[in-house]
Amino acid sequence: MDQAERGTTGPRLGRRELIGQGLVLGTLLLTGCGSRRNTVAARPPLPGSAAPAPAVFSAVPQPAPVPVETPGLVVMKRAQWTRSGIAAGVPIFDMNGVQRITVHHDGMPPVALRGEQETARRIESIRASHVNARGWADIGYHYVIDPTGRVWEGRPSWKQGAHVKDQNEHNIGVLVLGNFDVQRPTPQALASLDQFIGVLMQRHRVTLGRVYTHREIGQSACPGVNLQQYMNRTRAGGGRLAMAASRNFRA
Repeated sequence: MDQAERGTTGPRLGRRELIGQGLVLGTLLLTGCGSRRNTVAARPPLPGSAAPAPAVFSAVPQPAPVPVETPGLVVMKRAQWTRSGIAAGVPIFDMNGVQRITVHHDGMPPVALRGEQETARRIESIRASHVNARGWADIGYHYVIDPTGRVWEGRPSWKQGAHVKDQNEHNIGVLVLGNFDVQRPTPQALASLDQFIGVLMQRHRVTLGRVYTHREIGQSACPGVNLQQYMNRTRAGGGRLAMAASRNFRA
């Protein structure tokens, strides 16, 4: 995570205040997405494709929000992890159409999440640090996937996120909980990630070439070496996400 809300100003709490509210889980909690890179990592080309030309994103009308259909997935409503809404008085921009999807890890010291309540507290602590320490309007990500494969609603998907510096326009942010420089994502999390991104691709008509990881479009080590390697495989020929994309766009 390395992106402030565009044009945002707002209250910022110091470390003492955050500790008083029980919101500090270590310094990495406040930075998110692990360490930064000096360059944007090159993305492996998809089979049978030329190197992509720079994308041009144009605003398109955004329809009224429609619940994402996720057969076989457990999707936790936002109300199941927070009572807070979008921060009052802080600018937040409409998405105006989805044209790409970006995958992240949290990059924080690993913890064992032993159930829904612990996961809910973890997500709420991320939201609180984004709002209170960074002055953002809400948690930066639109969806969060936990180690058991549950999907949690984050920032409303019709609002622009805050998850890749200068690349948030028309971009859905999906966070997988964990630090995948030192951990491996669970099979359950990976299965849900593939299935859920496939659903998002179908709903928003996003092609496989516009499914990214943070490091591919921003100066970051996110989503960690292990999740990056998996994303390379799942988008390649025969990978689960590649096959889902083929089904989505088959004539």
